[in-house]
Amino acid sequence: MKKVHAIILIALIVLADQVLKFYVKTNFELNTSRPVFGEWFHLYFVENPGMAYGWKFGGNWGKIALTVFRMGAVIFGVFYLGRVIRQGYHNGFIFCASLIFAGALGNLIDSCFYGLIFDKGMVFNAEMNDYMGYGGLALLSAKGYGAFLHGNVVDMLYFPVIKGVFPTWMPIWGGEPFEFFRPIFNLADAAISGGVITILVFQNTFFKQLREKKSASATDADTNSTIPSQNL
Repeated sequence: MKKVHAIILIALIVLADQVLKFYVKTNFELNTSRPVFGEWFHLYFVENPGMAYGWKFGGNWGKIALTVFRMGAVIFGVFYLGRVIRQGYHNGFIFCASLIFAGALGNLIDSCFYGLIFDKGMVFNAEMNDYMGYGGLALLSAKGYGAFLHGNVVDMLYFPVIKGVFPTWMPIWGGEPFEFFRPIFNLADAAISGGVITILVFQNTFFKQLREKKSASATDADTNSTIPSQNL
């Protein structure tokens, strides 16, 4: 897989991710949903000040730390992707690494800039020690709802495939409702998760080629070191 192919893949994922986020952010009120395919797939607009799938990490300082971490991961990813492409890693691994990088970049854009370009967003309330919601549709505006690094990630993909109630005989959760799949996420999260899971599943295939190359190089080095020098 060439560098240009990785760049095109990353650009397409980031573009699709941002287009969908802009659409949902400006056309849905916070915490509202619309069915896409029956009851098993909804666009459900939530804002996430924390990590993927709604996991939070502290208040304002936690938000800044998480955004800076994302920024560092993206910068590292630029150099790492370049290295694995130059060293001829398996195309499947480069594809997955590109997915992970694109997902990290997509969410970083939200965290860095959405607070600056939208007039409404969830804002941390120190007295409540939590992020507060808002009403109405968000609009693009020169007067944002937060500072640089304080934007919230937009999530919208919701798959309540199975809904039901736990049997009453079950300990702890007996009689309580359950739902699969509960988390709400975005295309960037999906790209990261898909890339990581695929690498874990196919790691033997992805790294076999690299191991063979290293083995061949070591064999060649050993062979060359055993050839006696010739005096001319």
